[in-house]
Amino acid sequence: MSKIKETSTNYANKQALADECLEVYTANIIGGQWALVICSWLMNGKLRFGELKKKLPNITERMLTLQLRKLEADKIVKRTIYAEVPPRVEYELTAIGLELRPIINELESWGVKHKNLLGEF
Repeated sequence: MSKIKETSTNYANKQALADECLEVYTANIIGGQWALVICSWLMNGKLRFGELKKKLPNITERMLTLQLRKLEADKIVKRTIYAEVPPRVEYELTAIGLELRPIINELESWGVKHKNLLGEF
């Protein structure tokens, strides 16, 4: 996951658009290839890293870690570490993360309709 240089024009344009348009702001948080699917799995309850990795076999461990950290920094996902040997870490959606449920469900419904329109289903 590459970062845009904070001194670039692209970064400034992206920030300005996100500041002006809350839809873009939201898309920046939950957009991307993996964030929505991670949230979709977490809608069903807490999961450990290994469980998430099994549900997303095409994601690398590094990318899963980066995505979980970003979602945690954005307060979408909560990470709980249990003082056990070996350490147990669970991920779950926060209250604001759980509010994504109807949005994710609507995106899924729209995707089905669009795939049907294109004849891909």
